[in-house]
Amino acid sequence: MILLALILGGIAAFVCAFFVGSSGFSFAEFARVLDGTASQAMYNIFLNIRLPRAIGAFLVGAALAVSGCCLQGVFKNPMADSFVLGVSSGAALGATVAMTFFTTATVFGAGTVAVFSFLGALIAVLVVYNISRIRGKVSTFSLLLSGFSMSAMFSAIIYLIMLLNRDKMENVVMWNMGSLASMSWEKVAIALPAVLVCSALLMLYAKPLNIMLNGDEVSRSLGVDTHKTRRNMLILTSLLSAVAVSVSGIIGFVGLMVPHLLRMAAGPDNKKLMPLCFVGGGAYLLVCDIIARVILSGQEMPVGIVTSILGVPFFIFLLRRGRKGV
Repeated sequence: MILLALILGGIAAFVCAFFVGSSGFSFAEFARVLDGTASQAMYNIFLNIRLPRAIGAFLVGAALAVSGCCLQGVFKNPMADSFVLGVSSGAALGATVAMTFFTTATVFGAGTVAVFSFLGALIAVLVVYNISRIRGKVSTFSLLLSGFSMSAMFSAIIYLIMLLNRDKMENVVMWNMGSLASMSWEKVAIALPAVLVCSALLMLYAKPLNIMLNGDEVSRSLGVDTHKTRRNMLILTSLLSAVAVSVSGIIGFVGLMVPHLLRMAAGPDNKKLMPLCFVGGGAYLLVCDIIARVILSGQEMPVGIVTSILGVPFFIFLLRRGRKGV
């Protein structure tokens, strides 16, 4: 029932995304697009602006939610999230370096923004995990402090690069706010296969991840290679976060809110939770993008601002509730 509700909500948000924006788009014009009698301008708005943006928003939201769900399971910590742990900031640093110094280069045929984002995200998650690991255990507060510390350092390096390259500052600033305004079919073509493949592979780890929640000793006694499983999942979640950041910039707290709310509604079984996060994360970011396009008259707000405004109070609520539990 939860999955059905999320699918219906996602479809509703997907349809609404076509009728919201600086250019009006009525139901009558939508009908003319479907029957082939619309003007060329309407076709361009529908096919080259609204449709790739809606698909891209769903894919980015799904990627962030699935990666957040997996990080929370790997670290056995409900506060884990690619944004909170500095993974998004690491990916942002890699993308900033690529956009500033390697704008026309390619790496094995792939764009440098995507490749550098992945490398930055992977380095960030490995550094944060090793810093916060004390005597083989990762506590909530050491994880949060490590994540915020690395985010601050990565942000400082990004600002330094921007300061030394003022001619490219505007693009980098807007990109770091997290926006779907520049979404295109080229970006969808990059995100679609990566998000689908990585999400599917992570869902194959749902059963081992459920077992690992009981601790490494129990997991090893049941035949789960915890080191290999944790390593592979960290690589896949880093890739998911990097893909999301490379096409949309930094969009925070989606991977924190969506998995946590769905876990409270559907339970901790990752075999159910991951598919729910995929659909729920996509629907949530679609709704946030619609809000970003209508909340200010005459201009568009970056969607990263909307997700942060909604996510920070939720994060504080979780933190206070966790401290009461301790």
